[in-house]
Amino acid sequence: MKAMVLGRPKSPLVWTELPDRHPGPGQIRVKVLACGVCRTDLHVLDGELPRPKSPIIPGHEIVGRIDEIGEGVTGLKLADRVGIPWLGHTCGVCPYCEASRENLCDAPLFTGYTRDGGFATATIADARFAFPLGETGADVSLAPLLCAGLIGWRSLAIAGEGRTIGLYGFGAAGHIVAQVARWQGRRVFAFTRPGDTGNQAFARSLGADWAGGSDEAPPEKLDAAIIYATVGALVPLALKAVRKGGRVVCAGIHMSDIPGFAYDILWEERQLVSVANLTRQDGIDFLGQAPKMDLQIKTTTYPMQEANTALADLCAGRFEGAAVLVP
Repeated sequence: MKAMVLGRPKSPLVWTELPDRHPGPGQIRVKVLACGVCRTDLHVLDGELPRPKSPIIPGHEIVGRIDEIGEGVTGLKLADRVGIPWLGHTCGVCPYCEASRENLCDAPLFTGYTRDGGFATATIADARFAFPLGETGADVSLAPLLCAGLIGWRSLAIAGEGRTIGLYGFGAAGHIVAQVARWQGRRVFAFTRPGDTGNQAFARSLGADWAGGSDEAPPEKLDAAIIYATVGALVPLALKAVRKGGRVVCAGIHMSDIPGFAYDILWEERQLVSVANLTRQDGIDFLGQAPKMDLQIKTTTYPMQEANTALADLCAGRFEGAAVLVP
């Protein structure tokens, strides 16, 4: 197999020939067909997440076909198309797992961070954390659903039932969640980098009621706001944008420091919460509903060995929607 390998943080990925790997008990080997590029991959490369596996193969938005099955695996068969998400393994015995909150597991493994991921021609996965995808939809279009879509789905649920939703950051997750929210009958207000008229037009083309810079106030108060950008300074702005009793959801795994702010923008029962990871039930719920939503997934594809270019383009905001690597 070949893979883009991170030897140490803050260094480029290296296209490397590795010995073929075989699944152990409860595992499957998947031939990778497509793997999305996520901002979390940038956090891994930049050393912003603690205690990564080293060396590590990044990538956690994996679409592929099973080509080898380990002992004890049931419900899956050779050649099945599956999706492998960020949450790659949980202990099953900690208080969070026992309370159906496996996204908060005390001893998890994360694909592309603490276990090898999908920037490769093949990967090994815990069969329990592989979602059957069926044959509907293109591999490249499905890949971003495995994180941008799933974390977007979870963050939208945590945002509550409000009808006016602000989205701060209109990348891979934002452009999917905007469509999900519209499908649910909500109104969407998109916030981009100041002056990014291209992404603002993109947001409006996907049904956003309003789009502007993150430094602008929306034309009306919002029921909730979700922050996908990794900029802590957006938190006070989002709190100012929501109405009394509104909720601000921080959806990233990492964010720059949140600056101090006056208590009165939190008062009146506004809430500030975070989203952590996902559960398998999130995947079942979202992937089961997604075919009904007619989602238009905007992707830019790169050959697998050009992952460094894709990551640089993501960091610089050089494309709309999501980047996807293909072997």
